[in-house]
Amino acid sequence: MINTSRLSKIIWIAIVAFAALPGCSKVTTENYAKLEMGMEYQQVVALLGDPDHCDSVLMAKNCVWGTPPKTISIQLVSDKVALFQAEGL
Repeated sequence: MINTSRLSKIIWIAIVAFAALPGCSKVTTENYAKLEMGMEYQQVVALLGDPDHCDSVLMAKNCVWGTPPKTISIQLVSDKVALFQAEGL
């Protein structure tokens, strides 16, 4: 027999933990302000975490952190920041 009180607590904890996830995002105005032209890719990853998506062509890479409407897009050439922009921050 399932203890409904215990099951209710587990469900409540899961809901609270799931609701807190968006608050853990590193896609923030504060972190965007720390980006600099010429920054190494590994420095960006240390700041923002692994990108959610990257496309590469030759020595150029376009990476996106976050999901719409809140994203940071960075274009890298030879693994160095060439351009960056934010949406929804």
